[in-house]
Amino acid sequence: MLLALDVHPSRRGDLLSEPTLAFDPPIEARSYVDGFGNACTRIVAPAGLTTISTAFRIFDDGQPDVVAPDAAQHDIGDLPDDVLVFLLGSRYCDTDRLADFAWSQFAATEPGWARVQSICDFVHEHVIFDYQKADSLRTAHGGYVERIGVCRDFAHLAITLCRSMNIPARYCTGYLGDIGIPPVPDPMDFSAWFEAYLGGHWYTFDARHNTPRIGRILMATGRDATDVALSTNFGPTRLARFEVVTEEV
Repeated sequence: MLLALDVHPSRRGDLLSEPTLAFDPPIEARSYVDGFGNACTRIVAPAGLTTISTAFRIFDDGQPDVVAPDAAQHDIGDLPDDVLVFLLGSRYCDTDRLADFAWSQFAATEPGWARVQSICDFVHEHVIFDYQKADSLRTAHGGYVERIGVCRDFAHLAITLCRSMNIPARYCTGYLGDIGIPPVPDPMDFSAWFEAYLGGHWYTFDARHNTPRIGRILMATGRDATDVALSTNFGPTRLARFEVVTEEV
C-alpha cells in the first residue's frame, strides 16, 4: 500500500505535535517524497484487519483563504517548467472532452482571478453535492454531464475547465473542519479542493463551497485524485472503517 496521510511539507513548520502514523498490528513502514513533493508512506499490510491512525495538533492563523482579485493569468511561455504539467489532461481531468465547452463558456471572462472565479461559480451551480452518488470512476466530463458528485468531482471539473483555458490547476486534498461556519451534517472533516497558478503563486479555490474557509490543512497535491489518494492498494482490500475529525482547540 502507498499512503498519503501526512501533512504537506509546506505545513510542517506549523505542527505542534508529531503526526506519527500508528499501525495495529505493528507494521514496518518507510517514508518517501513523491514526484509532487508530498510526504508519503509505503507498507506491506498483512492478511486480516489492519488499523492505520494518526493524531496531531497544528497551528493555523485563523484567516480565511487568500483572495487576490488582481492575480494575473500567465502567458504559457512565461510559466515555470514545473508548472506546465498542470496544464495537461490527466486520469480524471479529461481536457480533450471539455476544451470546446470551456472556450465557449469562459472566453469572454477577464483572464486571471476573475476567470477562475467564474469557473468556480459555474461548477458550484452546475453540480449537486450528494455523498450517496460518489463514483470512483467519474471523470470531470462525467461530472459535467451527470451534474452530481462529491468534493472531488467539483475539483476535477473546475481543474479541467481551468486547464482548458490555459490556467495551470492542481488537485488538493486535506483537512477541512467546520471552523468559522455553522456546523454542517456532512460526515467527516476531509475534503478536496484545487489551486490555480496566477501571478506567480498557487492560490486556493474551492468550487464545492465557493467561499473562503478557515482552518484548511493541506495534505497533498497532484494532477488529480489518482496522485493524492489516502491509500493506494496493490491487491484485494476492503475498507472496514474510515473516520476523519478535526477540532478547534
